[in-house]
Amino acid sequence: MTTPLNSPASQERWSPRLWGTLLVLCAAMFLDALDVSMVGVALPSIATDLGLSTATLQWIVSGYILGYGGLLLLGGRAADLLGRRRVFLIALAVFALASLLGGLVDSGPLLIASRFIKGLSAAFTAPAGLSIITTTFKEGPQRNRALSIYTTCAATGFSMGLVLSGLLTELSWRWTMLLPAPVALIALVFALKLIPHSAREEGRGGYDLPGAVTGTAAMLLLVFTVVQAPEVGWGSARTLLSFAATAALLAAFVAIERRSASPLVRLGVLRSGSQVRAQLGAAAFFGSYVAFQFIVTQYMQSLLHWSALQTALAFLPAGLLVALSSTKIGGIVDRFGTPRVIATGFTLLTVGYALFLRISLTPQYAAVILPSMLLLGAACALVFPSLNIQATSGVADEEQGMVSGLLNTSIQVGGALVLAVVTAVITADGTGTGSPQAVLDSFRPGLAVVTVISLAGLLITLPGLRKRRGGSAQGSLVVAKSSGGVAETATPTQKAAEPVGLRD
Repeated sequence: MTTPLNSPASQERWSPRLWGTLLVLCAAMFLDALDVSMVGVALPSIATDLGLSTATLQWIVSGYILGYGGLLLLGGRAADLLGRRRVFLIALAVFALASLLGGLVDSGPLLIASRFIKGLSAAFTAPAGLSIITTTFKEGPQRNRALSIYTTCAATGFSMGLVLSGLLTELSWRWTMLLPAPVALIALVFALKLIPHSAREEGRGGYDLPGAVTGTAAMLLLVFTVVQAPEVGWGSARTLLSFAATAALLAAFVAIERRSASPLVRLGVLRSGSQVRAQLGAAAFFGSYVAFQFIVTQYMQSLLHWSALQTALAFLPAGLLVALSSTKIGGIVDRFGTPRVIATGFTLLTVGYALFLRISLTPQYAAVILPSMLLLGAACALVFPSLNIQATSGVADEEQGMVSGLLNTSIQVGGALVLAVVTAVITADGTGTGSPQAVLDSFRPGLAVVTVISLAGLLITLPGLRKRRGGSAQGSLVVAKSSGGVAETATPTQKAAEPVGLRD
């Protein structure tokens, strides 16, 4: 178990060391999220400088997603088995080196390779960092506050990535690649001093190598297939065979996990309705926002002819709103519970997307763009921290890395899947290459899909509101398995009365 940095006497007031630990973890998460969004505005400059085709250019984005989304399950379990501090530090060092490499290369393949390595390292820092928080801060108001700050930093990093990219691209696209390197190195120096040591799991039946191989292969193939589908065709033999192979790998993975003494993912955690809603909600939330950002960036630059900096500044209100609310969300969750907060956030998100359907070839910043950005900023501030709190509540310390990896996998796979679907919808009839009005008309179905995905996220959340009436602020909890490998899902009252559940 992680060495605690807080004591009962300091539950209300955190020590400087505790704050330092949280800030280091926030810096790493900020960089992970920043790197997902920052490269987007720089892509035209990269293509011109390195002479890359559109097909090659997409892999600068997809390479990162492939490494990140494909290896998150393995990264989460590695944090539990090898020690969270060790995994976090090594992965952060690799992230810094890959950032340096990405800013210095002179060829497309090397740049794509550096992006894949960065995604791979983020697949280990993200679940390790989240599990360090959930095992260092006591469950309840303390953890809720820490998670609200941590996840708000992630949302801020994603929102501010466009702003920073717009500024840096005016100098050179290479600065968008190099910026994370010194920040990651500074965070690494402080992490060596501040991150608490955590014990490795011993005597838990080995490392589940078959599960690691099949699970990682399934996630890599799924993300790869989804990313490539719009280009090669959703109904092509290649895409269908890839999905069939993914299904076979996932079936093998489930079979292995059900029989493994130390599974990569303990399937029993998914018997919790609260956990399932958190995972599906995360996929809908991040998927809809990534696709929305993709459409809006093209709309502003291609149709409104805004510069990279103007486009970045248009997103600034959402990022500022997220950043300013970072310390407030924990208290809101404590008072109202995650289901209500998530439902409110998804409502704001859906209204913001629907409002953007009113766009035209004439800029309407005050009437359409700004209100949408403010609604999305408020939604991100409410939804993202609450999903993390809900997913990690009631989970034993030795499984926090696993659940964190599972949540981040849902986020990345959701982002890749929804973006691929929206891209296919936009390009379905080929009107996106015609007149400005035809391009605008091709964007509207994509925005409609984004709105529907957000609405689906809201509907997924609604059953959790009924749980609250039974007395649980968080909905049902994931009950950790006992020494005999038993797991169950229960409300807090049921947990106290019936500690024995069902086997996986």
